[in-house]
Amino acid sequence: MPTVRLVTFLTRLGVAFALLVAAAPTAVAAASEPTDRSSAADAWQPPLSTRGRYIVDAQGQRFRLKAANWDGAQGSWTGSGDAADPANHHAGQNSYGIPLGLDRAPLTELLADFHQIGINSVRLPFSNEMIHATAPVPDVAVAANPHLRGKTPLQVYDAVVAALTQDGFAVVLNNHTNTSRWCCGIDGNERWNSSQPTQQWADDWVFMARRYAGDPRVVGADLYNEVRRDVLDDPNWGLGDGHDWYAAAQLAADRILTEANPRLLIVVEGINWTGLPVDGLPHDRPTLTPARTLSHTLVDARKLVYSAHFYGYTGPKHSGATGIGETHDPRYQDLTRDQLYQVLADQAFFVTTEGRHYTAPVWISEFGIGAGETDAAARAWFGNITDYFADHDADFAYWPLVGWEGHDDWALLRYDSSGRRYGILDQGDWRSTAWDHLLDSPTRTGSVDPVPVWRMLATDHGDQVESLRVRAGGDWDSGAYKATCPDGLRLIGLSHSGGRGLCTDTSAGDLRAGGDTQTVVTDERYVPAAGDWAGGYTKLQCPAGQFVIGYSRRGERVSAALCAPARTSLGLGGRTVWFDRSDNRPADGAGDDFAYGRYKGQCAADEYAAGIAFTTRIGSATGPAALLCDPLRP
Repeated sequence: MPTVRLVTFLTRLGVAFALLVAAAPTAVAAASEPTDRSSAADAWQPPLSTRGRYIVDAQGQRFRLKAANWDGAQGSWTGSGDAADPANHHAGQNSYGIPLGLDRAPLTELLADFHQIGINSVRLPFSNEMIHATAPVPDVAVAANPHLRGKTPLQVYDAVVAALTQDGFAVVLNNHTNTSRWCCGIDGNERWNSSQPTQQWADDWVFMARRYAGDPRVVGADLYNEVRRDVLDDPNWGLGDGHDWYAAAQLAADRILTEANPRLLIVVEGINWTGLPVDGLPHDRPTLTPARTLSHTLVDARKLVYSAHFYGYTGPKHSGATGIGETHDPRYQDLTRDQLYQVLADQAFFVTTEGRHYTAPVWISEFGIGAGETDAAARAWFGNITDYFADHDADFAYWPLVGWEGHDDWALLRYDSSGRRYGILDQGDWRSTAWDHLLDSPTRTGSVDPVPVWRMLATDHGDQVESLRVRAGGDWDSGAYKATCPDGLRLIGLSHSGGRGLCTDTSAGDLRAGGDTQTVVTDERYVPAAGDWAGGYTKLQCPAGQFVIGYSRRGERVSAALCAPARTSLGLGGRTVWFDRSDNRPADGAGDDFAYGRYKGQCAADEYAAGIAFTTRIGSATGPAALLCDPLRP
C-alpha cells in the first residue's frame, strides 16, 4: 500500500529503516452525475481456477479480476502517539480495524457505488491481530450501519464479506499485516512471521479459509502483502530458512487447499524489497523475478496466481523514500513509456508467457495515485501504466477503494461525514480518463480453451509431494527427499543434480488410471530382457503400462522412481535421453528452464517418462543421467 506519497527506509549500521508519511494535497471535485457502470459486473460461476495466464470461472469463462482494495481491517494506526487520536492514523482516518466508510454510508450505498465504478471484485485486507480481537468496535465506527453495533472487528469483516458476495462481487481475502498497524515500512509487519511464528500465521490462514468456505464467491487467499526487509534481515526466495518466502507461501497454500478450502485461488505476491536503500550498497525490488527459476507448484496445479505492486514514486531499485533512505535510482515515474513497459515485463508480466513452469495469471493487486496529484511525471506514469494494463488485458486492483473526503484523495470513492460521495465518478477527477480506458479497453471474454500445464518440482530442502492420491498412500520412500507431480500431471523432465523435475499434462491430459495403484521402483526388476536402454547404468523402469509421476533421492543419488498405471494403452520402444554431460531438451523449450544452471533432460510432448537411469561408479555423479522416453500411443 502507499504511505500516501512515500516510504522512507532508514538503515542501521549505516542508516536504520523507518517510515515517513506525508499527506498529498487534497482536491475536492464538484459532484456530478456519475456514469453508470453497474452492468459491468458480468454473471460468473464460482469457483475460479486458471487456464494458462487467464483466470476462469466454473464454466471455463474468462473472469478478469477488475478489483479495488477496500482497506481498513488491516489497521490504520501509524505506530506513534495515542492510537485513539485520528491524527495518528494514516491520512487522519481511524479505521478501528474494520473496512473504511462504515461510519459514513450504509453498506447498500457503498456496494451500489462499487458497481457504478465498474469493479467486479474486492481485495479485502485483514490483520492477524484483527482475527483475534475480542472487543467490539465502538458505535462511532459503524454509525451509518447500526446493525453492526456491538460486533467485534472479525464479525464486522464477516458482514462485509457476506454483503459483497451476496451483491455479486468476488472477494479475495488478503493477509495484509500481522499487527493492526499501517503498512509498509519497518513496522513489525515486514514478513508473515515478523510478529508471530510461521506456524501461527499458517494456522490463521486455515481458520480464515474455513470460515468462508461455505461462501463460494470468496474466491481467493492473497497470502501476504509486500514481503520486505526488516532492520537486520532480508526475505529470500528458496534458501530454506526462516525468512524463505517461497517456502512459507508453499506451506500456507498447501494447508489452505488440503485442510480448509480446495476451491480457493492462491495468490503469491513477489518480494517487495531487499537490501539497504543506500547508494553503493546492494538493494533491489525483486518482485516476481525469482519465479523465473523457482516457481510454485500447488496440489491443485490450476490454483496459482502471482501478484505484484507498482506505484509511481517507487522504482525497480527505489524504495520510494525522499530524504534519508533515498537513493539515486530512478522511480517508475522517471522512466520513459518504453522503459516502464520493459520493466513491467521483466519484473512481473513475463509470468504470463504460456508454456512455462511459472506460467500463471499476474494480478497487479495494488497501484494508485491521488486525485490531487499535480506532478506531470506522476500523472504521465499513471496514464502509461493503465495503458499497459489495458493493452495486456491485465487483472488489477486499485489502491484504495474507500476513503474520507478531505483526508485520502487516493481513494476511488471518498465520503464526507454526512455520507456525500466524491471521487472517480466526478467529472473533475483527472484519473477518470485513465480509469475509463482501463475498464473499457478490449478484453478477452467467453470460453478459454484448456492449455497444457507445466509445473516445476524442487527437493532443495525437503519433500515436494504434490499429489493428493500419492499422499493418501503414505510415505513411499522413508528418509529420502521425495517429489511427485500434482494429480493429473506426469513427470517429463529431470535435472542431473539438484533434485529438480518438470511435470506436465501436455498431449495426453490426465494420463493416470482410476484407483490408488502405484509402484515404487528401486531396482531393475521391470527392465525387460534385451531391453538395456542405458548400458552400464542402473535403470529404474516402470512396469509395462505405467509411467513416472515422481522420484526420490538420498543426497544427489537417485533412490526410487514412483510409477502409476495409465488409463489407456501406452507405446513402447522409445529412446534414451542422456543429460549427464549437457542439456537434452526439446528444441521448442516447452516448460522453460526448470533447473537453472544444471544439466537437465526432458522427453518430448508426445512421450512419457518410463524410466530413470543413474550410475554409482566411483568418480561419477550419482544423480539422474538419462530418461527412458516412450511414445504416449502404441
